[in-house]
Amino acid sequence: MTTLHSSLPLLPSSSSSSSSSSQSSSSSSFSLPNMPLIPPKPNKSLLHKHPLYAPTQSNLSLQIKEKIVCLEIMGIDSGKALAKNPSLHTTTLDSIQSTISFLRSKGIQQKDLKKIFGMCPKILTSDIAADLIPIFDFLAQDLQVPFHNLRKVINKCPRLLASSARDQLKPALFYLQRLGFRNLESLAENDAVLLVSSVEKTLIPKLRFLEERLEVSKEEAVGMVVRCPSLFTFSIENNLKPKLEYLVGEMERKVEEVKEFPQYFAFSLEKRIKPRHLEIVKRGLGKEMGLPLMLISTDHEFTQLINPNQ
Repeated sequence: MTTLHSSLPLLPSSSSSSSSSSQSSSSSSFSLPNMPLIPPKPNKSLLHKHPLYAPTQSNLSLQIKEKIVCLEIMGIDSGKALAKNPSLHTTTLDSIQSTISFLRSKGIQQKDLKKIFGMCPKILTSDIAADLIPIFDFLAQDLQVPFHNLRKVINKCPRLLASSARDQLKPALFYLQRLGFRNLESLAENDAVLLVSSVEKTLIPKLRFLEERLEVSKEEAVGMVVRCPSLFTFSIENNLKPKLEYLVGEMERKVEEVKEFPQYFAFSLEKRIKPRHLEIVKRGLGKEMGLPLMLISTDHEFTQLINPNQ
């Protein structure tokens, strides 16, 4: 079988003698920073079990096999990565190496790559000059993220590296700032997911939902999302709508309560809101307990609240 790409580190098999082991290690070079050594031949028994090594695809090119090995060593599901990013079939190992080296020059560590590339395999084939550099410029200049915080911000939201700085990140930041988001540090470290959300398809529709269903002005709706940015991350159909319907229908409370306490939508309907509401009803407390007290209190505190004599 042909040996792997010459730029990849080689490791002799366990059955090799110590002399041949020294020759192998001295004749190879590292291409991926701090990557574990790669065996010169993929294990055939393992490869045949891999979906990409089905008998019908036995003629996979050596280059593809090398890339599969590299992805798997980084802890990335190569099958999913190749399916989500078909460009991986044609990109070179040198190009992947360059991308990794560039990210590491920005403070990204080797152990971060599994999560980053696993979530967004598109990054593996990004053009450094056209795609990645503008993103890091945006983070440093527009979002004012200091270099030592880049790793933290990117690990929290790897999708930042798969987004267009010009077409996605900058328009989203501009929109959020117009709404009143002034704390850039908080936006970067806690709510960066808003920057990779579509303004037209995600942010605006959710703001309109709050306006219409809560019967509030746009200014009031904006005030709610500025106080509770996670409102922009919740699904209308799976979160906002059912929780609002439960509040009005089952709990028989007025929507004014969530205007004052928009964090209501951040609590689980099945695990927090319903059980605690049922406990309150069971003890005849009705609507005496406000939403903040009902939901924010710990389980022990809540028990004390509904059983004051215990």
